[in-house]
Amino acid sequence: MKKIALLFGALILVAVVAKAQVSQNNIIEEVVWVVGDEPIYRSEVETQIQQMKYDGQKIEGDPYCVVPEMIAVQKLYLHQAKLDTILVSEGQVNQEVEMRLNYFVDQLGSTAKVEEYFRKPMKEIREELAEYVRNNNIVQEVQSTLVRDVKVTPAEVRKFYNTLSKDSLPTIPMQVEVQVISIYPQVPQQEIDNVKAQLREYSEQVNSGEREFSTLAILHSEDPGSALRGGELGFVSKATLAPEFAAVAFNLNDPKKVSKIVETEFGYHIIQLIEKRGDQINCRHILLKPHVSMKDIEGAIHRLDSVRNDIKEGKFTFEEVTPYISQDKDTRFNKGIMSNSNTGSTRFEMRELPQDIAKAVAKMQVGDISAPISTIDVKNNKEVVMIVKLLSRREAHKADLVNDYQVIANMLEAKKREKILQEWIEKKRRDTYVRIKEGWRNCDFKYDGWIK
Repeated sequence: MKKIALLFGALILVAVVAKAQVSQNNIIEEVVWVVGDEPIYRSEVETQIQQMKYDGQKIEGDPYCVVPEMIAVQKLYLHQAKLDTILVSEGQVNQEVEMRLNYFVDQLGSTAKVEEYFRKPMKEIREELAEYVRNNNIVQEVQSTLVRDVKVTPAEVRKFYNTLSKDSLPTIPMQVEVQVISIYPQVPQQEIDNVKAQLREYSEQVNSGEREFSTLAILHSEDPGSALRGGELGFVSKATLAPEFAAVAFNLNDPKKVSKIVETEFGYHIIQLIEKRGDQINCRHILLKPHVSMKDIEGAIHRLDSVRNDIKEGKFTFEEVTPYISQDKDTRFNKGIMSNSNTGSTRFEMRELPQDIAKAVAKMQVGDISAPISTIDVKNNKEVVMIVKLLSRREAHKADLVNDYQVIANMLEAKKREKILQEWIEKKRRDTYVRIKEGWRNCDFKYDGWIK
């Protein structure tokens, strides 16, 4: 189901580009398929083929057969959504649209260049993109409804596993378990005061008309995701922002004024309102982060180096000392063992570990403890010094039922979901009017019966 949803997601950008290309070239659209009362245009097919080739997606078979059939299946889901009155959150649609528009701006360089590329104003681009995002979300909602009751039992999983050949079993990459002891060096108060003073100076420059907020954001903001856009975040809802940031941003009313200084887990911000739209807001911000002094980092390194030596000399174990020294609330009372937020287990593939930890673990044997590592904790965006112990390593292997039960169970669930969706598509296709233009019919379609 996820694979199907991803393919439909790829159609969003394709459809917008297709309409833009038709507009640019004054092409009279050619309808090549009709599904129910929904047309499929040649431009949609052409652009989707180009996009898939650009992305390196292999098209199994004739592209002019595979791609329109894929679009036709999407139309079936949309038709079902109308019958079942399936709606999606407009707030979520708007949020995704703004994320995609921000991506376009990042890729092309500016809003003006996006409008030049599509040859239409941003308002029209936003409306068309919203339609396609909405449709994609509706398709996913229909699919979720159809397969929501899929479950597997341990007996079914065992039976399924016994039917699999060794070649069909997935290869599980090398996995490791690690323990950490972490210290967060304290940020000096003087550094915090300096950051606040700098932000107050930026606010005065904007409020007095001396400088533009966007210019200051480009030059000084430490948020790489928004700095190049002049600090602009795009339309977002309260739920996507840090609570402290949202509380101030949504109370702004004058686009010419700058907010008070706001502290979040990421640092200190000043905010400028651009526009409010329903339960969403578009604003600019400048982020500055107080930094730990090198002296304090070196102090934490020296302390953990001593702890490491004491553990190696047998004065105490890694597990015994962790609750008393480690400042990481997620691991300090769990013997320092890290948990994988993606899977809920304590095992990590190397690519899932923070980069600096993975780099250290790659050179270690089970039981080894690393030298102190100075890095940034991605969970809270703070500078941290840590030592890492390699608790276990499991080399790459074919999945087996004892150690990789959940992987096998997920395979069976996916197979059940795919079967349900395929059977539904077959039935829906039989009950829906379909017309395919001459010249587009001589195909070996995945689903039989499109041509009646």
